[in-house]
Amino acid sequence: MPSQFKTIGIYGRVKNPGVTETLKALIHYLESLGQSILLDTETAAALGEACHTRCIAPQELSKCCDLIIVVGGDGSLLHAAHAVINDEIPVLGINRGRLGFLTDILPTELKKIKAILDGKYILEKRFLLSASVEYQDKMVGKGDALNEVALIPNSVPHMHEFEIYIDDQFVCSQDSDGIIIATPTGSTAYALSGGGPILHPQLDAMVLVPMFPHTLSMRPIVIDGNSQITILISPNNSGTPRLTCDSQNLIDTPPGSRIHIKKKPQKLHLIHPLDYDYYETLRSKLHWGRKTHYST
Repeated sequence: MPSQFKTIGIYGRVKNPGVTETLKALIHYLESLGQSILLDTETAAALGEACHTRCIAPQELSKCCDLIIVVGGDGSLLHAAHAVINDEIPVLGINRGRLGFLTDILPTELKKIKAILDGKYILEKRFLLSASVEYQDKMVGKGDALNEVALIPNSVPHMHEFEIYIDDQFVCSQDSDGIIIATPTGSTAYALSGGGPILHPQLDAMVLVPMFPHTLSMRPIVIDGNSQITILISPNNSGTPRLTCDSQNLIDTPPGSRIHIKKKPQKLHLIHPLDYDYYETLRSKLHWGRKTHYST
């Protein structure tokens, strides 16, 4: 049966150890299956003379492909997700990174791709956040985040004062280094290191995690995924914190500015093999205890 994915785009962070070898093996395997392949120009350039596959500009990859395969770690998949999200092209990850919460096929498991091409896979739709910053009634920056939107200090750690509103209802004022607003996908990333809870990826929820709050009673809070969050940077602030979306851009938020955060309409279509087990991923990546011989 012909594959439902006519053309496959390949993206890899070649700076990561072992990625080049995995890319070559992946290209060879897909060619042996008779698949049409496209590489983004940056990946093709890194492969050098060893690459004879057609290539295209990264921003055009999702417009010409039915599936994107990412070779690298979660950071590589995040980067690719930002490039394909508006076209909602499905993404499959091959893990050459350190953790791999999103990239769950090992380099030694390339044969699993054949089943996926035959239509045997699990499709997950992960939502993203959109954030924008307004200052003096003008938009000064915006971005999208699969993992988290974070308000962080500038070059020097500094306590900042800001107010949080959810669906136009005042929640609290806060003195802290900043705050992390994470999706379920991002709950195992920056938010987890800040003491936030793990959210199952099927939950339609967000978590707000304070960063080093002055008031110790400030705790993470989980809210509905369709909520709209507004953060008002106090006019009394002596510093200018910055807003970052998946650590890919930095937007200054001067005193008196407003930050608006809400769910993005488009979703990331993430593909897993049929043997994907979310809880096994948590156990292996977070080094949780294994099942004992007493368990049924």
